[in-house]
Amino acid sequence: MVVNLKKKRELVARMLNVGSNRVKFEPDKLDDIADSITREDIRSLIKNRVIWTSKPKGTSRGKAKAKLNTKKKHGTGAGSKKGRKTARTGKKELYVKKIRAMRYQLKVLKDRNDVNREVYWTLYKKINGGQIRSLTHLRTTVKDLKSQ
Repeated sequence: MVVNLKKKRELVARMLNVGSNRVKFEPDKLDDIADSITREDIRSLIKNRVIWTSKPKGTSRGKAKAKLNTKKKHGTGAGSKKGRKTARTGKKELYVKKIRAMRYQLKVLKDRNDVNREVYWTLYKKINGGQIRSLTHLRTTVKDLKSQ
């Protein structure tokens, strides 16, 4: 039989301090809910998880995020850029890129047997310490070491 639980729903909503649309009932236990008269009965049903509340629905930010992403892409062309490359990319980012390139080059040189293990590590430490500034500086340093 179909039971009208509108008043029970309103009572639970008042008890739990939520809107009546958030109150949910266990479909199998509707008769127990209909039989409950006092607030104490309803509290016991809540405790037994026959009655519960759903989480509130928030405002979706999906469209707003998509719009923001497209907005970020606009006006980033070559004509809109001012300042040096370093003004847009961080100093650390640039440093990491440079160091990785130099370490890779050093590794290639070692694999090709252009530098031995001792020289490899001295150059590695020089790169790490900032004594070798760039890839070209590394190459010239290696050439100088070979010619000696």
